[in-house]
Amino acid sequence: MARDAGADLDLNSDVVSLTADLVDRPSVSGTEGPLADAVERALLACPHLTVDRDGDSVVARTTAGRGERVVIAGHLDTVPEAGNLAARLDGDRLYGLGACDMKGGLAVGLTLAATLPDPVRDVTYVFYDNEEVAAELNGLGRLSRAHPDWLTADFAVLMEPSNAGVEAGCQGTLRVEVTTRGVRAHSARAWKGENAIHAAGEILARLSAYEPRRPLIDGLEYHEGLSAVGVRGGVAGNVIPDECVVTVNYRFAPDRSADEALAHVRAVFAGWEVECKDLAPGALPGLSRPAAAAFLAVTGKPPAPKFGWTDVARFSELGVPAVNYGPGDPSLAHTRDEFVPVEEIRECENTLRAWLTG
Repeated sequence: MARDAGADLDLNSDVVSLTADLVDRPSVSGTEGPLADAVERALLACPHLTVDRDGDSVVARTTAGRGERVVIAGHLDTVPEAGNLAARLDGDRLYGLGACDMKGGLAVGLTLAATLPDPVRDVTYVFYDNEEVAAELNGLGRLSRAHPDWLTADFAVLMEPSNAGVEAGCQGTLRVEVTTRGVRAHSARAWKGENAIHAAGEILARLSAYEPRRPLIDGLEYHEGLSAVGVRGGVAGNVIPDECVVTVNYRFAPDRSADEALAHVRAVFAGWEVECKDLAPGALPGLSRPAAAAFLAVTGKPPAPKFGWTDVARFSELGVPAVNYGPGDPSLAHTRDEFVPVEEIRECENTLRAWLTG
């Protein structure tokens, strides 16, 4: 049953109960205000935290003067509901809107923020808005532009669902449109024109023959991909087309910068018009950092590379290596029947608590 998103939060309750409470509070992207109010109010009641707010993003920090500072971050918002708002516990699964993405991780972060007054590493807890919508609205992006000093750290953990395993860094992504030009003609006299769609066959052949890189970074093998994801062309059923556009997506390993990735794609399609429509850099895992190495040791699990793009890339742009680590299966995110395993919520809390207390 939905409840008032701005009602007081009990951050000292059991982490699973807190997850259910958070699921019951509506916070679809753009409506996080009441939940952000409740988070801010609860964190302000913790004397060991310094709390700041920007819009509907709340940042809380310990300031004990430790030798390392780490970030634990999670987003407050969910996708729109689909008749699945209320939390429902069924055996070892907690169902409900955002249970997997990512109110289980959010509950872990809030619990740690309230109950760890003296960690061995200083911690910055970031709870931000508008992750599930357009990039320009993203609260973490806004913080990185307006208050980069709030995010200064040696290492960051983004509580995105990862089956309670470490998915390090993330790959970058870009999308380009590769255009061929021709000459229009009546299809009854096709020889008088130049068919732009036929000319696109060479682009597709080049994609089919492309050998993607599989670089090793911090001992992890990333697997790149260069793929056609759309083709647009044609004027009418009796016209030889004078333009064809092939949309290409490149998922690139984080050892390449955004500029290097775009230059590579332009080189692959040299001789054609190439227009960049979207570009986001990846994030290096930084597993050799002391805080990262200590975190991996506590998890007791081998890390895996992150093949998708996540907000860890925003930390990387600030020079902060980051990993994805949270309860829940990412393939369940945004589904009507999403759930988070109760034991994964507890596992993530226990692992992070052990890491932060030494």
